[in-house]
Amino acid sequence: MSKIVYRISTLLNQTLVDVPVGTNLGLFHLFFALLSGRFLRSRGALFPALWDLGLTAPAVRRSVAAVCYGHFHIAALLLCWQRVIVAEGRFAAHVYEGYHPVSCDLTAFFRPHLKSCVGKHYTSQAERALPAVTLGLVGAVGSVGPKRLLVPRLILRQEAGDLTEAYLQRRLLEQAGLSLAGDEVLVIDAGFCIAGLVEAKVSRFVVRGAQNFTARRNFLAPYPGKGRHAEYGEKVRPLARHYKKKRLPATPPDAITDWKEGRHTIVAHVFNNLVLADQKPGAFPFSCVVIYDPRYKDPLVLLTNLAITAYAIWCLYRDRWPVEQLPLAAKQMLGTQRCFVFGKESRHRLPELAILAGNILSYVAATVAPVASGFWDRAAKPTCGRLRRVLSELHFSDLPVPEGKLREKASVTAHLPKGVTAHRRQKAAPI
Repeated sequence: MSKIVYRISTLLNQTLVDVPVGTNLGLFHLFFALLSGRFLRSRGALFPALWDLGLTAPAVRRSVAAVCYGHFHIAALLLCWQRVIVAEGRFAAHVYEGYHPVSCDLTAFFRPHLKSCVGKHYTSQAERALPAVTLGLVGAVGSVGPKRLLVPRLILRQEAGDLTEAYLQRRLLEQAGLSLAGDEVLVIDAGFCIAGLVEAKVSRFVVRGAQNFTARRNFLAPYPGKGRHAEYGEKVRPLARHYKKKRLPATPPDAITDWKEGRHTIVAHVFNNLVLADQKPGAFPFSCVVIYDPRYKDPLVLLTNLAITAYAIWCLYRDRWPVEQLPLAAKQMLGTQRCFVFGKESRHRLPELAILAGNILSYVAATVAPVASGFWDRAAKPTCGRLRRVLSELHFSDLPVPEGKLREKASVTAHLPKGVTAHRRQKAAPI
């Protein structure tokens, strides 16, 4: 058996250390079905994916029962997974001028035919919001060797009380802000507004602004000597734009700085001491940094409350992108963009476990020697897709199940009804 498989088996054993006996073995089999791409073959069906792994019929049922009824929480699994990564010492958190980036985003597993689905999420392919299981993701960004990696610390599901996705977004910002250490910064995309960050009391943030973003100075302009005294500061327009047939010029920046990125020169315009466009002086202050990169057509508008250089703000925002790797590895690489589970608990648990499995696969791929897809792959890179192709040839008879707590629960079940008789089906009472 390959050393990679033994390594994955050891990591899974350490991650499932706090899961009760029996449930941990069912999740162990499920993780290997996910990591080996069995859900790609079964097109998202749970039973065929486990059966394709080579499990016996009772083992398949136990694994499905672990997902549906097992006594575990994704938060505890994430905490154990973080401990495993810290113990190995291969993950190096990024730091820029004393601040560590923590990325945050929303993702969705679309279920257009699922009845009583809690939420909806917009998709550009359908150009409308479709029923989906929406999850909030938060994690610290760093590197494992040459590869950037995000270690998830929070996977937040949409509850029945969240009437819209905005409620989930608000809860996500609140919990993400509470999880920040004293030297960590929350880095998010334009889907989150600065007003929501202030309302959620996020202490430090870097958020992308819109191209038509406007703000006001946090102080009043000198009184011109006539007319009514101003109540709002001067309007600041970081980028020029057109309104009808009139061109609105950009406000001159407070400072201009530049730096080299390879052979390209990047210029940043800085606007300090701003408040929102509908607020008066004395409200929550922040800064705006507009990044002009010659490799891109549109400039990048970043908003932050940090007193650091524009270069550090640019570096912090670039580390937002690893959060996109979590749903990419879970849905496209492992095949869980189609999840055929319908229970009220399993419809959330399977996407959560898939996200964790994708992160484990990315971490293992970054910590082992690159695996070539074939003789044509002469410059193999440590990607999760290449590693998944190797694991796809794995059979259950070859799986090295660690000894100890990871075992089948020896429970007496001979006296319990099984099959159809266990459903306890009864006729509906007459109305």
